[in-house]
Amino acid sequence: MNTAGGPGVTSLGGVSRDATVDDAMPSWHLEEFAASLRALERSPETLRAYRGDVERFAAWALGCGVRGPGDVTRRTLREYLASMNKSGDERTSISRRRASLRRYFAWALQRGHVEVDPATRMSAPRPATRLPEVVGRAQLDALLDEDWGDDPWAYRDRAVCEILYGAGLRVSELCGLDLDRLDERRGVLRVLGKGRKERVVPLHRAGWTAIASWRDRRAQVLSATSPAAALFVNRRGGRLGVRDVRRILDRRLAWGHIHPHALRHTYATHLLEGGADLRVVQELLGHESLTTTQLYTHVSKSRLQKIHRETHPRG
Repeated sequence: MNTAGGPGVTSLGGVSRDATVDDAMPSWHLEEFAASLRALERSPETLRAYRGDVERFAAWALGCGVRGPGDVTRRTLREYLASMNKSGDERTSISRRRASLRRYFAWALQRGHVEVDPATRMSAPRPATRLPEVVGRAQLDALLDEDWGDDPWAYRDRAVCEILYGAGLRVSELCGLDLDRLDERRGVLRVLGKGRKERVVPLHRAGWTAIASWRDRRAQVLSATSPAAALFVNRRGGRLGVRDVRRILDRRLAWGHIHPHALRHTYATHLLEGGADLRVVQELLGHESLTTTQLYTHVSKSRLQKIHRETHPRG
């Protein structure tokens, strides 16, 4: 592999490669693989991650003389994982790339591009378990209860935050909400989650009040190109995006910092602390595995231990 970075050399995710690598890329059937993911209605973020991870590996493998997926062995994959470890890549990144390669080679076997799946039983470092970030009560009160002003954007921003905390949506789910998915009579949102799976999530009265206030002013900020179906739009007139939501929180919170996903974590933790059944919380969050939801029970325990240490005379 040419790593000098001279003429004709491009870079992919930190992996240097020359024009010969680009010429050999078609043998990896990446467009066909991406099309199979689109057929499963995977999110754009998932598509980019899978495609980027496999393309990164293909560039590395081609540089090692591996011309296509049929030439990849378990040893090839072990050496690739070792190279990432040596480079100091995060364990979470290595685990994600491993998952991408397992999906790719399972697909390649099904399509006849490989005779044996080399990624079967491929191991990778277990990512370090991090407890989800939970927003403190003072921060939550500062975000939801303070006066944000009387312009249309202030009403939009309040509705966004009330839904993120009040319904525990993923930010991408909130951005994808359409007007026809609001059922105020029943008090629920019909949400399209991962894999385009729909779930019904209740929303509290303060959330519906915030939505109504925003809808009364929504027409004032729509442009000729604004999506008519979208509940939320950004200041450019397009559908609200994930980065827009991050900016809303940065702008509206006077002190500290809250990541949008932390409101979802807080929602789940507060439900469990209030006595909600774990499987009910799993359904509300749209988790496929109960194991994912169980992480919030550890958050609750750690919060209780922290409160005990800080408030009990002999804590």
